[in-house]
Amino acid sequence: MTATKETRAFQTEVKQLLDLMIHSLYSNKEIFLRELISNASDAADKLRFEATTDDALFEGDSDLHVFIAIDKDAKTITIRDNGIGMNKDEVIANIGTIARSGTKEFFGQLSGDQEKDAHLIGQFGVGFYSSFLVADRVTLKTRRAGLEKEHGVLWESKGDGEYAIETVEKIERGTEITLHLRDEATDYLDDWKIKSIVHKYADHIPFPIRMMGTAVSGDEGEEVKPAQVETVNQASALWTRPKSELTDEEYNNFYKHVGHDFEDPLARMHQRLEGKYEYTLLLYLPKRAPFDLWQVEAKHGVKLYVRRVFIMEATEELLPRYLRFVRGVIDTNDLPLNVSREILQKSPAMDAMKKGATKRVLGMLEEMANAEEGDNYATFWNEFGPCLKEGVIEDHANRDKIASLLRFATTESDKQSVSLADYVGRMREGQDTIYYITAESLAAAKHSPHLEVFRKKGIEVVLLHDRIDEWLTTHLTEFDGKKLQSIAKGELDLSNIGENAEEEKKEHAEKAKAAAPAVEKIKEALGEKVKDVRISDRLTESPACLISDSFDISNNLERILKQAGQNVPDVKPILEVNPEHELIQRLTKMRSKEKIEDFASILFDQAVLAEGALPEDPAGFVRRINALLVK
Repeated sequence: MTATKETRAFQTEVKQLLDLMIHSLYSNKEIFLRELISNASDAADKLRFEATTDDALFEGDSDLHVFIAIDKDAKTITIRDNGIGMNKDEVIANIGTIARSGTKEFFGQLSGDQEKDAHLIGQFGVGFYSSFLVADRVTLKTRRAGLEKEHGVLWESKGDGEYAIETVEKIERGTEITLHLRDEATDYLDDWKIKSIVHKYADHIPFPIRMMGTAVSGDEGEEVKPAQVETVNQASALWTRPKSELTDEEYNNFYKHVGHDFEDPLARMHQRLEGKYEYTLLLYLPKRAPFDLWQVEAKHGVKLYVRRVFIMEATEELLPRYLRFVRGVIDTNDLPLNVSREILQKSPAMDAMKKGATKRVLGMLEEMANAEEGDNYATFWNEFGPCLKEGVIEDHANRDKIASLLRFATTESDKQSVSLADYVGRMREGQDTIYYITAESLAAAKHSPHLEVFRKKGIEVVLLHDRIDEWLTTHLTEFDGKKLQSIAKGELDLSNIGENAEEEKKEHAEKAKAAAPAVEKIKEALGEKVKDVRISDRLTESPACLISDSFDISNNLERILKQAGQNVPDVKPILEVNPEHELIQRLTKMRSKEKIEDFASILFDQAVLAEGALPEDPAGFVRRINALLVK
């Protein structure tokens, strides 16, 4: 077989990542070893799984391990595994390119602040590229298990935008990475330093990590005893060990391995569950949302093990999609080692584990939410709140529990810290409804004219401004026996709430009667633009507002769907007018059809603007306002 060596350019994103990483992670260089050992462990996991259906892949050697060799004279560190290995196409795909959804968004989020960018780079996963934190040249030699020895691949780069790749002979399967250290990184040639990093980051790796020990001098007159290979990690799956034996540091380092994160987790849960099915959970909540949390095709979730053999990084088979931010492992004895994704989807054991894991994650969140120090839950909510809102929509069985975990801004608090239970506890006497408003932004919700009568009566209103809130409110229609109602839809009756309610009702009816001519004039002027024009019970200061009929989609949802390019039913809004406002009273006396049409159009467009949207004819709106100002 003729070996052909070729030089290729890195994908642009790889060059960007290398540059950013070297400048942002300079103070945390030792993570190169964590990342390379993690990759080696993954390769061993993959081989062990594939060999469950094809034992020949072991090639007569089932002793899976990682070996670290130091050459002080050559100033190199070599990390070698006998895992699955790679063929040439896989090397090009995995090392030369970043074929990952959300890459563009990731680079768009980088701020130039090295500390913040370091967290983002960690979430993105530096993996193999972390080699260049300490090396000015990296050589990778690999062969995929099952291929003949002449199908080895040699890859080499100085991290300067190019790499060389060629086909070579490689007897052993697996991957060997040699780092030619920079002068300022030669302290990593110290055996003790490497062992301490292994203990810190990789004690939990379930495969032995081996190094050559130091030669031992004998007694006088005896020969020097040759160095022995020694295992430098515990090489036992961390989740199988008793909680009493584990330290916070060990738990946190394991999280950094499975979560590919640089920060400690926000919370964790380690439980062994016994019953019809037995399984162990070691699950974590991250402090920050990964950059690709909202990428549909992104791979998220926890790792599934069967009898400590890695099976797959499962997503919706192990936890519902709305809990995709959870990291960790689930290990069970109740599945076959050669289980496929199709079998998982139909397995009663998987159903039971998914229900159990979901219940315990929600329990962990509930405990965090009810803690006296609520900072952790506030951190969680700011990062992952919209995901939990998906749970209300998707998980009917746990809807009430999830609803109790939701947090909102209200007219009483700008912070998203108010639970529905808090709201119910503060309801006014005579109030039996939870009132809310949806808008494009918190500012638009907070300053909406729909809130005027609620402020006057001292009634709290929930301010919803996430896009998902429009769908949330169609599924969350009540809480604790109290109906949820939009203050921008349908008729509004607050007559039972507050003092002097009967007097207010009588006075309002008289003003409505006086404003009836204005209503008719506006209705005629606006014609097909509106479904109806009517007197408002909502307004105390503004002249007009738009509402939707009870069973129509809201004006806000209509805008969201249009922005997404969706077909939207042709639903006309209702214009409500304030009979006490001077503009409406002036309209009552107007006779000029042209003037009435201008006033009616201005009222309508003002109501559109108050919702945070734009009028259909902004130029026409400006022209009418200018004409009015001149007069």
